[in-house]
Amino acid sequence: MNEPFFRIAAASLRLKVADPEYNIREIVNAVKKAEAESVRLLLTPELSVTGYTCADLFHNNALIDKAYSALDTLLSVTKDIDMTIIVGMPIKFGSRLYNCAVVVNKGRIIGAVPKKYIANYHEFYEKRWFAPAPSENKMTYCLDDFPVLMGSCIFDLGGGAMLGIEICEDLWAPIPPSSTLALSGANIICNLSASDEYVSKAEYRESLVANQSARCICAYAYAGASVFESTTDLVFSGATVIAENGGICASGERFVRDTVLTIADIDIEKLNTLRRQNITFGDSDNEINGCIFSDCITSNPENDLKYRYVDPHPFVPSDSDSRSRRCGEILNIQSSGLAKRLEHVGSKGCVIGISGGLDSTLALLVAVRAMKLLGKPSSDIIGVTMPGFGTTDRTYTNAIELMRELGVTIREINIKEACLLHMSDIGHDPDIKDITYENTQARERTQVLFDLANKENCLLVGTGDLSELAMGWCTYNGDHMSMYGVNASVPKTLVRYIVEYEAQRGSKEVRATLTDILDTPVSPELLPPDENGKIAQKTEDNIGPYELHDFFLYHFVRFGSSREKILKLALKAFDGKYDEKTIDKWLTVFIRRFFISQFKRSCIPDSPKVGSVSLSPRGDWRMPSDASFAAFI
Repeated sequence: MNEPFFRIAAASLRLKVADPEYNIREIVNAVKKAEAESVRLLLTPELSVTGYTCADLFHNNALIDKAYSALDTLLSVTKDIDMTIIVGMPIKFGSRLYNCAVVVNKGRIIGAVPKKYIANYHEFYEKRWFAPAPSENKMTYCLDDFPVLMGSCIFDLGGGAMLGIEICEDLWAPIPPSSTLALSGANIICNLSASDEYVSKAEYRESLVANQSARCICAYAYAGASVFESTTDLVFSGATVIAENGGICASGERFVRDTVLTIADIDIEKLNTLRRQNITFGDSDNEINGCIFSDCITSNPENDLKYRYVDPHPFVPSDSDSRSRRCGEILNIQSSGLAKRLEHVGSKGCVIGISGGLDSTLALLVAVRAMKLLGKPSSDIIGVTMPGFGTTDRTYTNAIELMRELGVTIREINIKEACLLHMSDIGHDPDIKDITYENTQARERTQVLFDLANKENCLLVGTGDLSELAMGWCTYNGDHMSMYGVNASVPKTLVRYIVEYEAQRGSKEVRATLTDILDTPVSPELLPPDENGKIAQKTEDNIGPYELHDFFLYHFVRFGSSREKILKLALKAFDGKYDEKTIDKWLTVFIRRFFISQFKRSCIPDSPKVGSVSLSPRGDWRMPSDASFAAFI
């Protein structure tokens, strides 16, 4: 298997304007620093060999000749370095001068890419010196006996990494060259830039880089001219940014009076997988009028992910403001979906089984919001608590208190006698606390809820979440079934934060009850409590930590990652919390349970999609119920 990660670096450099010899020494220093960090691709700023602000000195042959000589030095010094290097310099062709990115690999010039869109407005007047890229891409040019193709081209870096290049203003164009390059196969775009600074430009520029990486489903590396450029009229900051599919992987400090090396480990395999999944991207395929160079392939040893942040909780934003916005948005989606369904079927209200646990609590909170949207009172919600053999005083009390505080209609139906009668009917000894004992209770509760919903002309709202569906941690035709499931696309790690979000906005009494629910161990409560009346059956003791399973689920379904890759990512994400043996154990459990539980997901009720990962058999995840997991485990 190819190493899926590719390490790239964007450099902002110390330089002297119009001094190529000095500048190439600084570029070589950056190359050596990057080599020490096992970087495979190094990007430098626009016109990094000469400096961007040479102005009319670009008309002087001495400067151009010195730039060529400096490039020869770079080739000589880097011939034994296993890295692709991109530098910026002016190149003559016929009667014109081009602002180019020159791609160097192991002492060879692989290609030169000219700037397509020449900035010539406001503070920029580049057309005074440079011509735009020629429309004919297949233009052969000899630079010190090295044959070079000048024009739009893609460079095969090996391991599935394909490089495309644009220069500064190209990104600001309505249709940037990177769009065409991406559709032609480039999954890494490098931008050599000299974007000056003024108030608010940095935020706009970073947003532009991130958005283009999302639109092109690619990695996008940006290296900007540094504070060492001329300050006659402008100041440059040395901005360096690396983005991947809409997210910023790394950004360097600006206004630093030294060389800055910003490094990131890019997930090439993920990008290629997302492109295959995105039919619109595939339908936009474009054949480039140029060449694909395979002369710049470098080795790509196993990556230690030193320069990649791996989020241990990919479903949950790490900062509180983003998390609050997401929780609010999810609640809006859930409640709007439920309101539409209630209105469509002409339901008087809804029925929900309330256990005192997180999932049923979230479903109840969603139902209360839905009633407000419909202009109905909360009393049109029938909350049903159904004490069984495993119900504890804590969960029972919380269920009753929450329903009372939210103003819903409370029903209490004890299921113990009905379960004992049913076990007697099927000849099961209730002293045998096996799966039959447990599922008898789950199915009895579901039967009660369905029949009560029929009797009251109400809709039965399901409470099960995405994580439970992934793991099959639900009783088939028990809590697995409802008339509409509001939580089916919400992972367990996020359920907790949504309930917390509502707790912060509720009354003092509601907040206190929700807080205690949040502190209660996750449990189906189908086995008797311990001798102290506390919950004995804890879900995570049986199937493993939900934070691990949500992590596995995200990478397995969203990106089609292999077991080996998920393990590697998890070791990085949970370093210091779980050891490899523990992660490996629960990853095996996840894959096995995910496969054997598909039959439950194949017939789940309708539910609103709230995130990028959903297991709806009608939309996001279609899988045979009898697929083997042998090749995945």
